[in-house]
Amino acid sequence: MEEAGATLAVDCGGGGIKASVLDAAGTMHAQPVRTATPYPLPPERLVRTVADLAGRLPPAGRATVGMPGMLRHGVVVATPHYVTRSGPRTKVLPELVQRWSGFDIRRALEGALGVPVLALNDAEIHGAGVVAGAGLEMIVTLGTGLGNAVFDGGTLAPHVELSQGPVRWGLTYDDYIGEHERLRLGDAQWSRRVRKVVEGLRPMYLWDRLYLGGGNSRRISPQVQGRLGDDVVVVPNSAGIVGGVRAWELRVP
Repeated sequence: MEEAGATLAVDCGGGGIKASVLDAAGTMHAQPVRTATPYPLPPERLVRTVADLAGRLPPAGRATVGMPGMLRHGVVVATPHYVTRSGPRTKVLPELVQRWSGFDIRRALEGALGVPVLALNDAEIHGAGVVAGAGLEMIVTLGTGLGNAVFDGGTLAPHVELSQGPVRWGLTYDDYIGEHERLRLGDAQWSRRVRKVVEGLRPMYLWDRLYLGGGNSRRISPQVQGRLGDDVVVVPNSAGIVGGVRAWELRVP
């Protein structure tokens, strides 16, 4: 495999960061490498962590990096987990909020990796791995929190940070459907919450197809999966890596 035809795909999550190298077809040509997300996590530490992972993999001619939060043109507007002292649901540190706000993660990674970098919200990359490019397609990822992205005819829509929207009892979507609540409730009751979220979002987006992905999508109970509707598809978490190649073909308005 030639370096120019390979893509380093990095998925930065709240609990772990994993990376692999893919060929032009999206096939992995190296076993993925992973590390626990270190905290506290100023931007420079994330850049070093990604570079360390890249050093354990074959060389690539470009890199795709997905991370939680709002990014615009490779610049971080806000990120929910990386501004905390010890990870999700721990104390937010104002100095980290300031350091992340406006940080050009794309440029910093290009400097560290020495290749062109595409930096997007992690759900946007996940969606790039599964969308068909027809009609209005939405992806909701279920993991540490909730991620989302919308595509219209294959064109990526401007990002809306749905995870921070209120649901009930003062909880955000991140709180209501995230990993902490899944562990507290158990998969069966948590799955019913997933269905409530789907039913609540459907009249807002009127999608042609909704994809449910992320590491916890496989934990949705068969009973709930059977009641989600024909317009809802559960997709494997591996799409978050495969999307690292297809994301370069995305049309962004």
